[in-house]
Amino acid sequence: MADYLSSMYLLLSNHSESSQKLMNWFNLTEEDFAIMMNMSSQRSVVNHTQVRDETTPCYWLRDLSTRYRQLHGYIALLVCVFGTIANVLNVVVLTRKEMAAAPINRILTAIAVADMHVMLDYIPFAIYMYIVRFPNDSPDFSYAGAIFTLFHMHFSQILHTISICLTLTLALWRYIAIRYPQKSQQLCSDHNCTLAIALAFALPPIICIPSYLVFSVRSTTIIEEHQVVTLYILGLSDLAREHNELLYNVNFWVYAVVIKLIPCVVLTIVSYYLITMLYEVNERRQRLKGEGSKGEKRVDRTTRMLVAVLLLFLITEVPQGVLGLLSGTLGRQFFKNCYHQFGDMMDILALINGAINFILYCSMSQQFRTTFSQLFKPKMLSKWAPPDTEHKTSFV
Repeated sequence: MADYLSSMYLLLSNHSESSQKLMNWFNLTEEDFAIMMNMSSQRSVVNHTQVRDETTPCYWLRDLSTRYRQLHGYIALLVCVFGTIANVLNVVVLTRKEMAAAPINRILTAIAVADMHVMLDYIPFAIYMYIVRFPNDSPDFSYAGAIFTLFHMHFSQILHTISICLTLTLALWRYIAIRYPQKSQQLCSDHNCTLAIALAFALPPIICIPSYLVFSVRSTTIIEEHQVVTLYILGLSDLAREHNELLYNVNFWVYAVVIKLIPCVVLTIVSYYLITMLYEVNERRQRLKGEGSKGEKRVDRTTRMLVAVLLLFLITEVPQGVLGLLSGTLGRQFFKNCYHQFGDMMDILALINGAINFILYCSMSQQFRTTFSQLFKPKMLSKWAPPDTEHKTSFV
């Protein structure tokens, strides 16, 4: 899922009586139940939670969250379908021989692959959780449902972390190319690019290890209509509950600080440098009253496009990191009353961020448009197209 912490969804009935029974069966306190299962604001554990309490922090988000959640599944499904197609097109265009030669295009291709798999993973989750189950409030205590949600949590977190690592690699790659132009050929070589992409795919499964140990499928057996029935839900593991929930808290901080905030700080610094560099170049050209060479203009366009990619990424990730950090600092009450209210909204922002790169490439890269046109424009229209007077081999 786009937002990992908000993917601990409820796998049980919304009715107060059923919820109370499950709390007893699984030996959960009311607070543990609400936090562990990340109950939506409109759902209740006990009857009094249905009452609007304006003394609760972020109470006004309950109404907004409730209204949006009714539409989230359909909106997310549309974004994911568009994003999957868009990222497939990104891969097709960026892997063309004339485009794939540039290392930076290979990084963009890897980002498209990661984002595409995020979309593909979210499609069945959106259908299952928001379209099939949510409208009817239908309970699901099956083992398959719990395993599906657990797999979705971990798989989507790994994929999204890979996308973060690749975006960080993209920013640093551009910074090195501009900051050290004399050494850029050596530092930004094909071998180093392959190594950077490999590390971006290899590190996230290791970074996410704490989350594998925090959650598990829990079961209980009950007698219902004279039959023995086994119920399964997704909850905190026994290991996560030990030592005053030390592992649970460590996982919170790893997610908020290591996965979210540190990359955002680095990207902010790099983006600031790139924007400053563009400003200085434009100022210098104005003083010299020159328009610059075609190569310089192409570098500027590429840098502007990458800055746009980085800024959209920051808009998506910074709120998640800040709220995660506040949840780790202020405790469970803040998480229950504030953080998970934003879950669906942060999800859709992250999904849009992963789907919009195709539009950015088309609007800001002439070479991308040219290659895309050559691949997909009907041949009959080619005879009326203006001649390509400038052949480029990459974004750079």
